[in-house]
Amino acid sequence: MEELRAESQQISDSSGSIGRSKGASVVSSQQQISVTVVTEFVRWNEEAISRCNLFASQPATLATHVKAVFTCLLDQVSQYIADGLERARDSLTEAANLRERFVLGTSVTRRVAAAAASAAEAAAAAGESSFRSFMIAVQRSGSSVAIIQQYFANSISRLLLPVDGAHAAACEEMATAMSSAEAAAYKGLQQCIETVMAEVERLLSAEQKATDYRSPDDGMAPDHRATSACTRVVAYLSRVLESAFTALEGLNKQAFLTELGNRLHKVLLNHWQKYTFNPSGGLRLKRDITEYGEFLRSFNAPSVDEKFELLGIMANVFIVAPESLSTLFEGTPSIRKDAQRFIQLRDDYKVAKLASKLSSLWS
Repeated sequence: MEELRAESQQISDSSGSIGRSKGASVVSSQQQISVTVVTEFVRWNEEAISRCNLFASQPATLATHVKAVFTCLLDQVSQYIADGLERARDSLTEAANLRERFVLGTSVTRRVAAAAASAAEAAAAAGESSFRSFMIAVQRSGSSVAIIQQYFANSISRLLLPVDGAHAAACEEMATAMSSAEAAAYKGLQQCIETVMAEVERLLSAEQKATDYRSPDDGMAPDHRATSACTRVVAYLSRVLESAFTALEGLNKQAFLTELGNRLHKVLLNHWQKYTFNPSGGLRLKRDITEYGEFLRSFNAPSVDEKFELLGIMANVFIVAPESLSTLFEGTPSIRKDAQRFIQLRDDYKVAKLASKLSSLWS
């Protein structure tokens, strides 16, 4: 027991090093969580349980010792996973600090702006790398927890049955032991969302041009391609989220992707408020919305899909003639508030006196 507790303390030291005096195969620390290390922890625990079998002849006594030894394993693994997730979170925090360091005002020289843009690219690369590292940590954490659960079911559970309540207490201890790791994972996933949205905002700001949505050639053959900003954002999301699709499962995956989709919807709405649209620009906006929506369908998040479908409807305010606006949203009253903001972005909003013409619609 004391040997196991000592080993657990070695795992938790500030350097994160993993040591064992009797020549274990794991002899050095690694920054990433390792399933191999957790498997080694389980092997050590199995050895301790086998010694308990030698010295405890009564089932009730054996159950008491087994529970204590298994608790050591829970402490050991939960601390190891939590520390690994915290290290991965630190890289996300460092990337965020790097981004904030290069936020500039508008009145800067071209040379300074070029240097800042280069630094921002480097910060974006750091953010993408830290995102992937955290997703790897989450995936390995999940695998490690599964190993512990399987070990409990196969080797520990039956030994606890002679003592009333021991099995239930051990299950509760498992849940409690992993709660710190779950908290670190949740915080890190929120930071991952912040990392992704910061890069999306940077790409939109750098790539979107006023002429994308207000072409001076309005009335000629419209450009049906997605804008460069949209293409860059979708390519970035496809690339960075590949690790999230692999690492996350079940409700965690659903919750993460749904929140990310909702955040993207909000960011895009705010982004488009900065531009003025003519009819050809409205058509191009619909193309962008379609591109975003098609990508987001891979999230399997119906609420997000619905929001982007409504965005596609709302973009019609830039395409239809002024006299058709009043009937445009008769079947979708839920988006009238956002539609009103969109209508104000029409390039003919003042000339056509749309505010007074549509006042009855919003009353």
